[in-house]
Amino acid sequence: MRKKILLPFLLCFLSIAMPVLVKAQATATYDRGNFIAKGDTLPYRILFPLNFDPAKKYPVLFVLHGAGERGNDNQAQLIHGGDLFLKGEVRQQFPAIVIFPQCPANSFWSNVIYKTDSTVNTFTFQTDAPPTKAMHALMAFIDDFLDKPYADKHHVYVGGLSMGGMGTFEIIGREPKLFAAAFAICGGDNTLNAKKYAKKVPLWIFHGGKDPVVSPDHSVVMVMPLKQLVAILNLPFIRMMATTAGTTPSPNRSYCRGCFRIVSNKSAGRVQFPS
Repeated sequence: MRKKILLPFLLCFLSIAMPVLVKAQATATYDRGNFIAKGDTLPYRILFPLNFDPAKKYPVLFVLHGAGERGNDNQAQLIHGGDLFLKGEVRQQFPAIVIFPQCPANSFWSNVIYKTDSTVNTFTFQTDAPPTKAMHALMAFIDDFLDKPYADKHHVYVGGLSMGGMGTFEIIGREPKLFAAAFAICGGDNTLNAKKYAKKVPLWIFHGGKDPVVSPDHSVVMVMPLKQLVAILNLPFIRMMATTAGTTPSPNRSYCRGCFRIVSNKSAGRVQFPS
C-alpha cells in the first residue's frame, strides 16, 4: 500500500525536479570565477566558445542581470538568458565569450535613486553621480579581462535586463569608446546622458509595454534624444513588446539572437541589428 502511495509522489517529484536538474546541469557549462579588487568581490560565470583556442581572439559579451538575481551564490545571474546562450546552433554560428557577473546583494549596477510603495516604483536616473561599488568592480573586471590575449578589444559588447538594463545605459555612458554595441531590456536612463553614447555606441532597446516593475516610459523617453543625436539614423533603436515584462520568453529569445548577431558582426564602425 505504501509503495502505491509513494509511486505517484515520486513521479510528481521527478516531473518537477527534472527540468530544474537539467537546467542546472546545462548552466554548469559556464565556468565559475571571482574577481577581487580593493576588497570587493565580483562573482562571475563565463562561457567559452566551442573548441576554444587561446591563440585566437574572440568577441566578448557581458550580460548584466536584474535586481532579483543579486547575491554571491554565483548562480542566480544565469536565470534569465543563461540557457539561451548554450543553444548548440548559437554556439556554432556565433563563437564568443559570454560573461555573467553577479552584483552584490547590497549594491546596484547603476547609481539610480529607487523608491517604492505598494503600487509604484520610482527610479530617478542621475547624470554625474559616482559609480556604485558594483559598477566600479564591474569596470575594473572588464578592464582586467580585456587584457587576456584571447579577448578581442575591438568587439566588446554589453547588455542587461531591468537593473542590468539600467547598468547597460550607465556603463556605455562611462566607457563609450569601449563598447562596439549594447542592448538594454526594461532599463532606463536620464535623457541628459544620451549625448555621452548616442554617436558612439549602437544601442538596441527592448521594453515590455505592460511592465509592472519598471515603467516602459523609462525606455521610451530615451529614444527621441538618441534618434536626434545618433550618427547612424537607420538603426532600430527600440522595439516595444506587448508583454508583461522583458523577462518573458519572447524578449529573451529576441535578445539572445540579437546580441549574438551583434557579436558576430566584424565590420568596422557599424553593427547590423536584426529587424
